[in-house]
Amino acid sequence: MTGRERMLAATLGKQADMVPVAPDTSNMIPCRLTGKPFWNIYLYRDPPLWKAYIDCAKHFDFDGWLPSAAGYCMGGPSEAENAKIVHRSDERIITRQYRTENAKMLWSDRVTVYYRADPPTRNLKAELIGMAEAPERWWDIEGIKEHTPGREGFEEIRAYMGEQGIVGGGVGLPSLGIEPEGIYAYYDDRPAVRRRLEAAGEQTIRRAEQILEWEPDVLMIGISGYLTFHSPDIARDIGLRTLQRLTKMAKDRGVPTHLHCCGRERALVEMAANETDLNLINPLEPPPMGDCDLAEIKKTFGRKVALMGNIHTTDPMLRGTPEEVARAARWCIDVAAEGGGYVLSTGDQCGRDTPDENILALVQTGREYGKY
Repeated sequence: MTGRERMLAATLGKQADMVPVAPDTSNMIPCRLTGKPFWNIYLYRDPPLWKAYIDCAKHFDFDGWLPSAAGYCMGGPSEAENAKIVHRSDERIITRQYRTENAKMLWSDRVTVYYRADPPTRNLKAELIGMAEAPERWWDIEGIKEHTPGREGFEEIRAYMGEQGIVGGGVGLPSLGIEPEGIYAYYDDRPAVRRRLEAAGEQTIRRAEQILEWEPDVLMIGISGYLTFHSPDIARDIGLRTLQRLTKMAKDRGVPTHLHCCGRERALVEMAANETDLNLINPLEPPPMGDCDLAEIKKTFGRKVALMGNIHTTDPMLRGTPEEVARAARWCIDVAAEGGGYVLSTGDQCGRDTPDENILALVQTGREYGKY
């Protein structure tokens, strides 16, 4: 089977020729492999992140997983249209959004910091880095490479991936955000917050409808740290209905769904498996970053939803040896691979300095030990 066939089979709860292997290398490792400053990828799209990721999957020969590909093609202004560079050095580039009113530039109170060797920090309060005042000088952002928009751009990405893996589109879930003001508002004026989030949910449904028109391999749903920033009760209140609608509409169109929630996730696994039409959930992070016991989850929910994860990205992926990675991979296969419906993967986002030997050990173990 090809990587794409393998990933689709597992997503649908089926048994492939072997356990698919798809470590989460969605950002940092692909950027490192380009040999370029990270701002080339995140700001200037040279190369675009999707291309860097696919090159990474081919480099290590794992089963590709690019569920957010459609996002690169959905349109919208580039940063060059409404932001300026307000600081640049050998180590970082800082951009700041603005708007023009009565021929005067009014600057946002937020900035984005692009680093030479790390992913950017977005939506950072300018005052936290001593930039509260309006900048005295700035530069135009020049040289951003444009994505091919619409379905044509999506097909360009799919063609570049080929049979290496699956390509999809991603949508989020209604959220209170990661700042405390969102939680305060929920308890201070819950009806108003619910109305706002219902509108956000409708917008998400419309975005999903557009993505589904492009016939993706999967529809990705989720938001980082959903149960880290929301209690299970809040997640149920503000997000379950949208999750139910998204999984149902995708199922009706023959497109399987993935749900991503790094951090705490066990309660969301139960909710999704029992109350939605979800096909697969990831990354099922173990403690201390998450709360998922892969063996228990497979035993409890493995007949209802496919699973993807859950090797720890710090120990063993970042700081362990290839032998320790192989041992962790064999354990995951032992407890979760029976009957299919499992993708051997890591927790959320392998770190930049994860040794290549450890990624190769994960892939090799999956290919050899994971044969059905």
